[in-house]
Amino acid sequence: LISEPFVLKTSKRWQDALDHDIFAKDYKGNPYVFDFYFGTSGLIDVFKPEAREWFWEIYKELTEQGVDAWWGDLGEPESHAADMVHEAGTAEYVHNIFGHRWAQMVFDGMTKDFPERRPFLLMRAGFAGSQRYGMVPWSGDVRRNWGGLKPQPQMALQMGMQGMAYAHSDLGGFADHTVDDVIQQDPELYIRWLQYGAFQPIFRPHSFESVPAEPIFWDDNTKAVVKRAIDQRYQLFPYNYTLAYEAASKGYPLMRPLFFIEPDNKELQDYSETYLWGDNILVAPILEKGAKTQQVYFPKGNSWIDLNTGKRHMGGQRHSVQTSIDYIPTYVRGGSFLPMFREAPQNTAKYSTAKLDVHYYFDPAVKSASYTLYDDDGQSNMSIENGKYELISFGAETSDQGLNISIASNGGKFKGKPKSRMVSLKLHKLSKQAKSVSLNGMTLGYKQAGKKGNKKGYLEKTDDGALTVVIPFKGSETNVTVMF
Repeated sequence: LISEPFVLKTSKRWQDALDHDIFAKDYKGNPYVFDFYFGTSGLIDVFKPEAREWFWEIYKELTEQGVDAWWGDLGEPESHAADMVHEAGTAEYVHNIFGHRWAQMVFDGMTKDFPERRPFLLMRAGFAGSQRYGMVPWSGDVRRNWGGLKPQPQMALQMGMQGMAYAHSDLGGFADHTVDDVIQQDPELYIRWLQYGAFQPIFRPHSFESVPAEPIFWDDNTKAVVKRAIDQRYQLFPYNYTLAYEAASKGYPLMRPLFFIEPDNKELQDYSETYLWGDNILVAPILEKGAKTQQVYFPKGNSWIDLNTGKRHMGGQRHSVQTSIDYIPTYVRGGSFLPMFREAPQNTAKYSTAKLDVHYYFDPAVKSASYTLYDDDGQSNMSIENGKYELISFGAETSDQGLNISIASNGGKFKGKPKSRMVSLKLHKLSKQAKSVSLNGMTLGYKQAGKKGNKKGYLEKTDDGALTVVIPFKGSETNVTVMF
């Protein structure tokens, strides 16, 4: 639900707010009452303990009724007169930390009264350190045009490095408040913004009320293209959830600038046209109308495989790649693992790693690789601190004779943990034909059509050309050996 730090004079809570003395004051000590575009109102003084308590009780009541997450809007604050006085100081003195203290108020209330819940707070304003309060910031009421889209990756990258790992934008843009812009919709802009959104921390279309934000209100082609982007994001859910773990436990942003790979490359210090989604995915969003090609820098040290075409690009080079309206240029690092779902789950409640596709993109130059997947119950607060999670480690060792893939678990436990997992290990871009494949020393054969595969593991023929090994993984160390 959207909440704002103003109380309207027409609200049934107005008199109660006056009685509890929760408003910021004028220099005479009277409640500061002013005209706002919603109407005559007062601003809640979030620096005053009694005001915070009064405000939190509203959140508490609605949370008890079933609200899962909160949206704090206009928290700069939007209207903040210079002659307004708070308990902590004048408006000008406290202006930049108002949103920060507001977020702290909600977080502290959630921690005290709903300790089992994960606080989620979407906020338009904050300050250094606001990430500790579960804040999810966005870039505000951005214009719904190409000029609005273009700076979004750069802003999100900057915010991520400052600790705000979930910085994002209104997908599709918020609005241009003119009739012409409402009538003249730009499907290409909407598509490109949502395709970029599949690789930004929060996927959240939003717009001014007269502009359609939801794909269902667009033409059939736009809906189909956007659906592919949404499906891809949900298929990557295990990878994305692990990024959330890395943000929580290590402070890593989800979107990462390329100098994370090449820290000594000064040309990459202000380069945002291409960025990393986690460690293993490279994204080059289309930010200009009608672009037929896109300049992409591929970081050195690895090859990069196009997720949509399978074409390999060598690192340390800049290439002009052809674009398609169906997707934005997206690449996976050679010699890396990518956990995915074969089918996109329809919502987060259906998240389960009981069946998992794990893709390994072979690169003969990468002799050793590793990846760690995070899993928990998806709901409990303090899962990491309380040890209620599992880490599943994947390793790869390459030699002239073949490839060995290892899978192991730290044995962590949590509510709803799968008793076993059916892992489909998909090996892409192998440089040589596999002569044999074994699982823990047992030679595997292909599953025959119409028959069940060996419960101890088998090979599966798939349409993507990958060598697919189906592995029943129960937590003990497992090894797959491919001999060339």
